[in-house]
Amino acid sequence: MKLFACAWAPLLLALSMVFVPEGSGGVRISQISGVEQGTLYPGIHLIVPLVQRVAVYDLRDHLFTTTAAPDAAAKNEILTVQTREGLTIGLAISVRYRLDPQRLGYIHANLAQPVDSEIVAPVVSTAFRDLAPNYVVREVFASQRDEFRTKSTKTITDRLGSDGIVVKEVLLRDVHLPAEYAKGLEGLLLKEQESERMEFETEISAKQVRIAELQAEAAKAQQLKRSEADAASRVIAAKAEADSMQYTLPLKQKQIEQSRLEAEARKEATVQNADAAAQSKITDSKAEAERRRLLAAADADTTRLNAAANADTIRLTAAADSERLQQEAAVLKQNPMLIQKIIAERLSDKLQIIMVPTDGRNFFASDVLRSAFAGIPAAGGTQEADQEAPVPARKATQTAKIK
Repeated sequence: MKLFACAWAPLLLALSMVFVPEGSGGVRISQISGVEQGTLYPGIHLIVPLVQRVAVYDLRDHLFTTTAAPDAAAKNEILTVQTREGLTIGLAISVRYRLDPQRLGYIHANLAQPVDSEIVAPVVSTAFRDLAPNYVVREVFASQRDEFRTKSTKTITDRLGSDGIVVKEVLLRDVHLPAEYAKGLEGLLLKEQESERMEFETEISAKQVRIAELQAEAAKAQQLKRSEADAASRVIAAKAEADSMQYTLPLKQKQIEQSRLEAEARKEATVQNADAAAQSKITDSKAEAERRRLLAAADADTTRLNAAANADTIRLTAAADSERLQQEAAVLKQNPMLIQKIIAERLSDKLQIIMVPTDGRNFFASDVLRSAFAGIPAAGGTQEADQEAPVPARKATQTAKIK
């Protein structure tokens, strides 16, 4: 018995000691009363050998992950849900959770083991499958993605929290769309992006217009301020001018009085000058009248003297002409040929007189002249004078008549 006791004592001592590793927690399980309350934290704990045992749970964060599409490299569960349109989409979910250390006894007594696959996976999949029909694909993919994730996180947290599982974070990593829908959605997104771009450009244009309006208003305000400043400066200048006029008005009045006196003085001087000029003109007029009277008298005397001189001149000229005519008559009586010469000279300055001998010998022109004047009859007393005159004289007279 002693040897038996000595042999079993170390074994029983070893069986009564349990080591809980770091990051884990344990719960006592009695073969008589079942799961005992209280959590065994990391370290060495004593139990009743052969009656009690310790179930160890990992208290560190766990990660439950699903994939949105089949992937040979990943062994995670594929999570697919149906949306309001009836389209099936794949969701890539990551749930970070851990076990509540205070409720390890409840977890061990009431939850199926292992918790990861038996509890967490169904709750997460069910939460997303129940919530997805309330949304269309586009909302899950883009517009209400955060709302979809938030509601799913709340549902999962509430369900797992009631079983002692603390959910820290639920991530919606990816949404896998059907190929046809993805193409259509891509085109729609491109159109929406174009529309957003146009809206953005429109907004920029509106802002530019607003900036232009603000600049115009600023310029208007500046112009108004400038106008007000100009008006104020004019008012100040007017006030200064009015103030200066109070001092300059008496000076101006004095200047006006001085100008009036100077004008009266100039007027008086002008009147005196005009009187003097009038007197001078009267004197000049009298002198001019006297001068004209004297000139008229002198002209009368000169005219009388000229008339007497002209009468004497005419008398003397008449006497000289009479004497000359008598002398010319005597000369013409002696030389009747001179009458024809004088007449020919008075008729033309280009007339040439040719004197030829009486007999006309040795002169070729005598025959020409004789033939030219042979048929020309003489008229009245001229013919008789021609008959009485020698032949050369008659020819010269006929030539003068022809010319």
